[in-house]
This record gives sequence, structure tokens and C-alpha cells, in this order.
Amino acid sequence: MEELKKELVRVADLTEGEMKRILARGGVNREGYEKLAEAMEYSVFAGGKRIRPYLCVEFCRAFGGEEQWALAYAAALEFMQTASLIHDDLPAMDNDDYRRGKPSNHKAFGEYTAILAGDALIIESFYAIATNAFCNGDQNARAAELLSFSTGLDGMCGGQQLDLHIEGKACSGEELVKTHSLKTVALMRASAGLGCIAAGANEKQIALADKFASDLGLAFQVRDDILDVISTSAELGKTVGKDAASGKNTYVSLWGLEKAMEYARALSASAAETAREIGGESGKRLLALCEYLLERKN
Repeated sequence: MEELKKELVRVADLTEGEMKRILARGGVNREGYEKLAEAMEYSVFAGGKRIRPYLCVEFCRAFGGEEQWALAYAAALEFMQTASLIHDDLPAMDNDDYRRGKPSNHKAFGEYTAILAGDALIIESFYAIATNAFCNGDQNARAAELLSFSTGLDGMCGGQQLDLHIEGKACSGEELVKTHSLKTVALMRASAGLGCIAAGANEKQIALADKFASDLGLAFQVRDDILDVISTSAELGKTVGKDAASGKNTYVSLWGLEKAMEYARALSASAAETAREIGGESGKRLLALCEYLLERKN
């Protein structure tokens, strides 16, 4: 487990270096709109586990690629994920005052700057993909297609719409799984898929990566719901108990804490089985990742 934690930090550092390089753009003069750049950097460099970039890099290595081939794609994923968090925290969405232990972007910079920061980071994600010099034009086009599909109408945005639509209403387990399969899991699947594209993986390898990310991504979301009940604001870095207070449907509100925990364990076990099938050093690290995410406190 300690080896995995060190590797998560190392890949996070590499990804942050790539994000800084992309955003710097060779020292562009941003006089007059420097507040926007500051707001983007405030959220994108606020820490976090960087699980999505890690999946991207790990699956690239698992299937024969070099980690540097995937770093621009990893940066793109983190730009996109951070944009979604900035927008999720807005008053019209989840209305959260804190993110990763700091005031949320709109609390620090105001609503219109936060909206623009999220918009700009979404666009930067595609700039990162288009300028990945370690992959060819066909790979970069496929990467852009995958990320756009996974985060647009039939992915993350559609999932957020569903999440807000069912808030305060009775829903079934199937509806909740569909919501999170779009809102959370689709970007996890894209993370693994982008690593596969960078490595030039074959169809069987892509299918294994997708299965792993699908199970792990949903387990990650279920664990999030559990932490909103059992964690503290200090541990979690954001307001706890907010899901229940806002009438949000969660696996805990639907099934109770114990059944939610059982579901998370079952999903994690399924992902672990796929990690064993992948094998090698990457398979071992992915196996450790399943355990780490299942037991995480934030």
C-alpha cells in the first residue's frame, strides 16, 4: 500500500508539471485577465488524489507504453475533472462553500470568474490532447472523441442533469446507478481508455481497462456517499452531511449504510479480479488501488 501511495504522489507530481507547462504557454502576457488564470490555478493545483491521471498513466504502462506518452492526456483529464468540481460547487448546482479544505472557487473569486474558470479548463483539456507530441494525430483525435463523449450530453453533463433532476424525489437503485454511471464513472472509463489509446492497446486490453474502470468508478462514488455520512469536514475537505440536508439521493439514503458498504465491497472485488487478469506490476498496483479507494477517508 505504501508503494502505491508513493506512486500516486509521483504520477500526480508529473501530471501537475504537465498542467503547469500547458497553462504557462511560454509566458503569455495576461494583463487584465490574470484573475481568470489565478482562479483556474487555484482549483487545479488544490491537491486531490489525481486518481484519473493515475489510471491514464497506469493503463498506458500496463499495455506497453511509456508514461510520458500519456501525461498530456492525464493533464486533460484533471483539467476536465477540476472544471466539473468548480461548476458543481456553484449555487445553482450543489451550492458548496468548500472544496479540498479551501473555499470553493466561486467563494474565492466570485461566480462569474468561477464559471469562466470552469469553461476555460474544459477547453484547455482539448488543447492538451491536441498538442500531445508523443502521440500521433489519429491517437489524439480518438482521445478527443473519447473525452468529449464521456463528458458531454451522454456522459458527465448528462449525469449531472440527472443528479439534479432526481434531487428531493424518490428514485430506484437503477436510476441512481445510471446517474453515477454518467456523472462519475464515464470520466473514470475515459481515464483508462485514454491510457490505452496512448499505448496503442488492442481490443482485449481496452475491454479489460474499461471493465476495471467501470467497477472501480462506481465503487468510488458509493464510497463518496458513505463518507458524506461517516466522515468529518476536516477529513473530507468539504461539508459533510450535505447530501441528506439537500435531499440528494445516495446509496446510503436508498439502501442504508451497511448495504451501501456491501455494494462498494462487491464492486471493488470485481475490479480487483480484473486487475489480477491484467497482471504484471501494473496489475499489482491496480489491485492495491482497489483496496486503497475502498478504505479511503476522503
